[in-house]
Amino acid sequence: MSLPRIGVVIVTMGTRPQELKALLASVEKQDVPAARVALVGNATPLTEISTDATKIPLEENLGCPGGRNVGLKMLRESGEVDVVIELDDDGLLIAEDVFRKVQQLFAEDPKLGIIGFRVADENGHTERRWVPRLRADDPMRRGLVTAFLGGGHAFSLPMLRQIDLWPAEFFFGHEESDLAWRALDAGWKILYEPELVLQHPKTSPARHAVYYRFTARNRVWLARRRLPIPLIPVYLGVWILLAMLRMRSLAGAKAWWGGFLEGARTPCGPRKPMKWRTVWRMTRLGRPPIL
Repeated sequence: MSLPRIGVVIVTMGTRPQELKALLASVEKQDVPAARVALVGNATPLTEISTDATKIPLEENLGCPGGRNVGLKMLRESGEVDVVIELDDDGLLIAEDVFRKVQQLFAEDPKLGIIGFRVADENGHTERRWVPRLRADDPMRRGLVTAFLGGGHAFSLPMLRQIDLWPAEFFFGHEESDLAWRALDAGWKILYEPELVLQHPKTSPARHAVYYRFTARNRVWLARRRLPIPLIPVYLGVWILLAMLRMRSLAGAKAWWGGFLEGARTPCGPRKPMKWRTVWRMTRLGRPPIL
C-alpha cells in the first residue's frame, strides 16, 4: 500500500502573526513531513515571515476560497503531492501524527475525497456548530458525513481534478457546502475524523462585517447552482425561517435580506444540480440538502 504525499495550504491575512508562527511550527513538527507547504498572503506581504514554505503574496484579497485556490493550483501543478491539507492561519496542530493518520486514511480508501478534522478550542471543547452533522451531541462520533469545516481538512487531489476547486466567487461563506455537494455528487466520500484535531480559538463568524450579507447571498447562489429545482424553494424557505429566528439585530437583518436579494438577482456561476440519487444519499447520511 503506497502512502500519498502530503501538501499543505495556509492562507493568511497577516493579522495573526503569532498564531501563524505557532501553526507553521506545528506543521514542521509532524512526524511525516509535508512534501510542500504553500503560504498564501491575501493582500499580505510575507517577507517578514521566516519559514521554509513556498510564499505566494497576492496583491488583491481573493477571499478565503480564492486564496486557497492559488495554493491548490500551485501544488496540483507541481506534481509533488497527492493529498492537500488546508489549515486556518489561527489554528494549531496539537498532535505530531496528524499527517501520518491522513496518509493512512487516504491510502486505505481510494474513494475517500475529504477528511474533516475536529475543531476544538484551547480547552479541548468542540462547539456544536463545529460538528458537521445535525446530531451534534457527540463530537467524538466518527463517520461519513455530508459536510466539513473549512478550518481544518484534507482533500484528495484526484477528487479535486474531477470536481474542480473552491468557488472563488463566494469569497466568504458556504464555499464548503458547494465543494462538499460536488464531491458527493461525483461519488466521493467525506469522513469526519475526530481524532484529527485542529485547535482553534472560539470565535463567532458574525465578527466579520460582511458575514450576514455574504451568508445570505451565497446560500441563494448555492441553491441555484447545486439543487434540483423542486428543492430550491424548500431549502431557501427553511433557511429564511432559521435565519430570522436566530437574528439578534436590525442591522444584521437588513444586511441579510440585502444579501438574499443580491443572491437572487446576480449571476451565481454555472448551474449543475446534484442528482436525485445524491439527494437520497445525503438523506441516508443524516442531512438531506434542505438543512
